[in-house]
Amino acid sequence: MKIRKPTVAGKFYPDDRKELEKLINSIYLKEKKNIDLSLSKHKIIGGVVPHAGYMFSAYEAVHFFDIIKNASLQYDTIIIINPNHTGYGYNIDLDSNDFWETPFGAVSLDTDFMSHLPFSVSTEAHKYEHSGEVMLPLLQYFLDYEFKIIPITMSHQNYENAKLLADGIYNANQKLNRNILIIASSDFSHYVEPEKGKYLDNFVLDNIENLDSKAINNVVREKHLSVCGYGPIMSLVEYSKLVSKNPCSKILRRGNSGEVIPSNEVVDYVSILFYEEVGV
Repeated sequence: MKIRKPTVAGKFYPDDRKELEKLINSIYLKEKKNIDLSLSKHKIIGGVVPHAGYMFSAYEAVHFFDIIKNASLQYDTIIIINPNHTGYGYNIDLDSNDFWETPFGAVSLDTDFMSHLPFSVSTEAHKYEHSGEVMLPLLQYFLDYEFKIIPITMSHQNYENAKLLADGIYNANQKLNRNILIIASSDFSHYVEPEKGKYLDNFVLDNIENLDSKAINNVVREKHLSVCGYGPIMSLVEYSKLVSKNPCSKILRRGNSGEVIPSNEVVDYVSILFYEEVGV
């Protein structure tokens, strides 16, 4: 039995269980009144969630996690697609471990589902990467039932790989019929003035709203945008179009690191819900 130990506990979030719970709870209580729980009635496909340290980005992230907590559907498998910041691994990599551990305990990987995915496996691609790991304690805090995860790291982010990944997940689940949720891990503009970051982010956000992955890919490259997880975002967009005839997206919260520590060079965070409307 192979267990991935947390890499950024004590850095991106507390490594003590009680302190971790206290931090998430304090941020959640600050945001609770602003979370639109009416969205939980819809069929939720997934979401874009930021992956910075909790003291900065959890203000956005808790909106997504509270909505899925209140959804009527319980998820068997949660697929976390994240960018590769370390340089280890290949284009698209699954992990080789059986469990991922956090201060809240260990969570099983869905190795059966993974065996149906046509992607390479790399321990190194996940071992030191933070952008998938930071999703797990939030999932454990908000969800009161057992679930499995599939961490997937994207090193080479482009439309072709995003479509390949979306198709691979969709085709596998046609056989397995799991209740799955897709998390696209991404921060937005990095180290820019707050207003400039908001302006630059809109180029990507407009194309997310239009469900246009090719346009996302093109605008990120043409304008040299620093949205670090645009590959996972495109994968979620493409997957949503495979499982729904009329997928929707909604921005849950936008913010930046300067709201926590004032600065003229901030990192932007946006949480976005992808869903199919129910009862309309």
